[in-house]
Amino acid sequence: MLTLTRAASGSSAQAMADGWNTDTGEAVYRTRDAIKNLKIKVRVEKVTSTAALSQHLQQQVLSQQDRGDVELATFISQGPADDTEEEQVVGWQEKLFSQYEVELFQCEAVCQTPLERQYHNEVKALARTKGRRNHRIFTYTDHDRYTSHLPLHQLQHSQDLVTTAKATPTFLAERMANVRHRRQERRTMDSSIPKSKLITWEPSEEFVRSSHMVNNAMQTMHIMGDLAPPGRLGHKEYECVLLTIRTDGNGIVIVKPDFNKGKEPYRIETEGEKREVWRLTVENVCTAMKSEEKEREQHMYKDLYVRHKEYLNSLVGQEFETPLPGVLRLMVNGEIVSAKGFEYDNLYIHFFMELPNNWSSLPFWSLSGVTQTCRTKASGQDNVAFFSYPFTFEAFQNNEKEPGESCLQWPVMYFKVLSLDFWQRYRTEGYGYLVLPVTPGKHVITCHAWRPLQTGTVSVLRRFFIGGSPELEDHSYVRVPGTFKGQRLSRFGFRSETTGSVTFTLHCIQQARAFVDASLLKKKRQRVFDQLGGLSQQGAVYSVLEAFQRARRRMQEARQNLPSDLINTSKLQTLTP
Repeated sequence: MLTLTRAASGSSAQAMADGWNTDTGEAVYRTRDAIKNLKIKVRVEKVTSTAALSQHLQQQVLSQQDRGDVELATFISQGPADDTEEEQVVGWQEKLFSQYEVELFQCEAVCQTPLERQYHNEVKALARTKGRRNHRIFTYTDHDRYTSHLPLHQLQHSQDLVTTAKATPTFLAERMANVRHRRQERRTMDSSIPKSKLITWEPSEEFVRSSHMVNNAMQTMHIMGDLAPPGRLGHKEYECVLLTIRTDGNGIVIVKPDFNKGKEPYRIETEGEKREVWRLTVENVCTAMKSEEKEREQHMYKDLYVRHKEYLNSLVGQEFETPLPGVLRLMVNGEIVSAKGFEYDNLYIHFFMELPNNWSSLPFWSLSGVTQTCRTKASGQDNVAFFSYPFTFEAFQNNEKEPGESCLQWPVMYFKVLSLDFWQRYRTEGYGYLVLPVTPGKHVITCHAWRPLQTGTVSVLRRFFIGGSPELEDHSYVRVPGTFKGQRLSRFGFRSETTGSVTFTLHCIQQARAFVDASLLKKKRQRVFDQLGGLSQQGAVYSVLEAFQRARRRMQEARQNLPSDLINTSKLQTLTP
């Protein structure tokens, strides 16, 4: 039993021409059953001018039966002979010998491999029994010498005989035509190749054709047809590929041409002086799975998945590392994706993390880093430097504040974009910062940068010729300096210039016992830490209620400090309509 599910088709010609099926492209199927259960019924039937004349005479006889001039049996006996049509049910990798192979393997001297000696014994056994059940339809299995050494042009020529309308190959098919398969054995690296030549920046088409590899081990089977005239069976020039079946170990089955499925038969036209036409019909005759067997198979898969899940749970265990109560663990797996819009080329980025109060990190975790130097590439209207630089950051927050105090602060990443010239001189291209997201998940953030600007032509010439430019002593000045204690920060007279932007991709993970303990969420008043700065809608509601209560307390304190006569006057004004 084998269940095939249609996945895709590789043909672009799907029309019917003169009652023939011209869709001879590849059809891709997926199956979860064993490929050994595949059964295909192939039928070839010769269509000649004599057969067409016989059909025409039969129609005339049917119209003249009332006259009794000619009997129908006279012309029925002139129908096609037994060797003009054949139908065989072929299994996966089932060997059917051709007349040529029968004559070849009868001689034991030509058998070189154990498989060919096995074929010799099978041919002798067929000779002792009733003989072969096939005459024109035979197979080449995956291990035959004819399958592995069959010339590519012969296969293409045989496939061209099956159709009169050629399918247009896709762009991917043209590219994959020159891709060679990877050998399974390991290859040692040649130590004579210098390390500077490991990467080819501008590969040629010949290099791509000879070096690009694909590891795609496929098993192939060809169902062939001997379309020779009567009495000349066993000649190699009359062999034709009727059907090609390929499969891999992942349940992919590729059939070329596709099954007819009630459509018109395929047309095969031979070459030579007598151009004969044959009909080809291909059907999938795999035994359908019964409902009881399908249900039993589903239960078997379900039991297998449950056991595999239990096995994985036993490997992982139940003891997970959890932070202490009242501690938030923040893990960030980030990537500096690209930078664009900056003045000069050969960019690299300095970055570091700033931890607010009550935040800490492990000693071995680095809070800063430097990317590689990257050249820009034209992408649209901008010059973009693609860094793809990964970084990892982990920190812990211990919140002991009461609800009436300030809200939770999050770490900030400051970055500085620089450029490097030929003489290893660097220039400052821009400053920027990024506040880590307060919500877990994936975040793609683009941060704009700016740099200090010094007036005058001398600074521009110095920046161009000898490098160097105005820099910030304190990188936190990009946002709010860490040493600032006032209420208003004035930057009057500070000149700056907008430069480019840097794109980050962040994957944030938050871990705390408050997430697991559901009873904490039922309390009316919670710590700011339990809400994690308003991560959820409930946390936002609590923050609004706390702000309202703080404002109410301030109003009550203000009323207590007022004189009693003013309080009575306000009450009278409130009661007056």
